[in-house]
Amino acid sequence: MELKISNLTKTYPNGVVALKNVSLTISNGMFGLLGANGAGKSTLMRIIATLQEPDSGTITLNGIDVLKDKDKVRQILGYLPQEFGLYPKISAEMLLNHLAQLKGIANVRERKELIHALLQRTNLWEHRHKSLGGYSGGMKQRFGIAQALIGQPKLIIVDEPTAGLDPSERNRFHNLLSEISENIVVILSSHIVDDVESLCNQMAIIDTGVVLVDDKPGAAINAIKNRIWRKVVGKAEIGEYNGMSIISQKLRAGKLELHLYSETEPGLGFELVEPALEDVYFSSVLMQSKN
Repeated sequence: MELKISNLTKTYPNGVVALKNVSLTISNGMFGLLGANGAGKSTLMRIIATLQEPDSGTITLNGIDVLKDKDKVRQILGYLPQEFGLYPKISAEMLLNHLAQLKGIANVRERKELIHALLQRTNLWEHRHKSLGGYSGGMKQRFGIAQALIGQPKLIIVDEPTAGLDPSERNRFHNLLSEISENIVVILSSHIVDDVESLCNQMAIIDTGVVLVDDKPGAAINAIKNRIWRKVVGKAEIGEYNGMSIISQKLRAGKLELHLYSETEPGLGFELVEPALEDVYFSSVLMQSKN
C-alpha cells in the first residue's frame, strides 16, 4: 500500500492556515506524524480520513483518489480519532457487533468470529461484557483500535492515542500498534516524541502546517550529529544565554539542562552530546521560526 499526499493546503474561515503545501509519501509500516498541538496534525488526519475537505492538493491510496472516491476509501480505512464517543451503558461486544453491521458484515457467524478475534487481539476478551463506561483510559483506547480494525483495513489512522495513558497501558498500546502495522499502513499522529522514536520506521515533523522533516528517525538524528551541545545552569543564569540557539531546556534536580544547536563549538562551557529525536524536533522548529 502507498498513500501519496501532494501539495495539500487548508485555511480555515477565521484565517488560520492549518496546512501549507504538505506533500508526503507513506508506505506499509508505522509512520509517525510529530508536532505540537495546533501544528496541523489533526487537520491532516481528518482530511485523509475523508472527514474534511482541503482547499487544494491531492491524496491517493494505491491509485484511489481519496478526495473523490470517499466511499471506496472508507471500506479500507480504520480511524481512531483523538477523542471518540462511546455509549457508556453498552458492552464492548455489543457495540463492536453494531459497528460491524454498519461496516456491512451481514453474516451473523462471520461477525461473531470477527468480534471475538478482535477482543482477544486487544486483550479485552475478559472485559467483553463490561459496560464501556467502566473502562479505563487504556482499555478505551484498545477498544478504539478494535473498532478501527473491523473490516480488515489497509490504512489505519490513530490520532494522539497514548495521551493520558499510564506507562503500562502505553507499553501495551505500543505493542498492539507494532503488531498491526506489519502489513498495512498505520499513521500515528502524536506530540509525544518517544512514541514516534520507539514505534515508527518513517516519520515527519510538522509545525504551523509546514512539513519540516520527512525521514527515518535514525537518519534524521544522524543529520544533526555534532551539532547539539549541552550545559547545566542555575535558573537565575538562563538570561545569560538569550540570543543563542537554545532549542530546549529541562529542569533536572533544581537546575536547567540546556540543549543548543550549533554547527561550530559555542564555547561557554557547552559540551557536545549525542542527539536524540527530541533534538531533531526542537532544532527543526527553531530553524522554521527563523525563516
